[in-house]
Amino acid sequence: MLDPKIRELIRRMTQANPLWGAPRIHGELLMLGIDVSQTTVAKYLVRGRNPPSQTWRTFLENHAKEIIATDFFTVPTATFRVLFVLVVLSHDRREILRTNVTESPTAAWTARQIVEAAGLDEVPKYLVRDRDRKFSAFFSRQVEATGLREVLTAPGSPWQNAYAERVIGTIRRECLDHTIILGEQHLRRTVKRFSNYYNGVRTHLGLEKDTPRGRLAQFPDLGTIHSRRHCGGLHHEYYRKAA
Repeated sequence: MLDPKIRELIRRMTQANPLWGAPRIHGELLMLGIDVSQTTVAKYLVRGRNPPSQTWRTFLENHAKEIIATDFFTVPTATFRVLFVLVVLSHDRREILRTNVTESPTAAWTARQIVEAAGLDEVPKYLVRDRDRKFSAFFSRQVEATGLREVLTAPGSPWQNAYAERVIGTIRRECLDHTIILGEQHLRRTVKRFSNYYNGVRTHLGLEKDTPRGRLAQFPDLGTIHSRRHCGGLHHEYYRKAA
């Protein structure tokens, strides 16, 4: 029999975070030191997908720590402008390394975002991207100058850039689909705030319910449970604090 207090906590989390499913709530419970089965909070089954080819999967698995990926997606504003959002993320920890917004994604602008995202202590070796025309020959030369080697996905094969596609879907479903974007600066701030939440707070199935930047579990002896709003209240972070 599940403790009524845990049952009530699950209910509150579900009400406060309508975009979450059982895996997300289960991840938050683990971070609070509550050992409960995911099936206890399950409301639906996670749908599987067809696996990629063995050759491509092997490459991604063998070089995960050396790969970053990038992709664009578009967002309409309240005034019917169409803005482009660029996302760059690391394959190893699924961390969003950089986001930026522009109305006109030139090759020079795009290359600068990749160069700045790759300016880490350990420079990655590979950049996975699709064959969008925004990635021109100029872009390729600028990227190669940083030591990155471009790995292009096959035409019409978005699954080959699955991590980037997945994080874009997450940004849409868990943030932008619930926000009226007023303009470029508003979109830039909104995506940046969600990225910070995604990297530091949001638990991930692929990381064994941890976050890209790592998040320590807090056990009951640390105090009572409190919540902190993120993304304008779309999501909440749960933590323990001494009374």
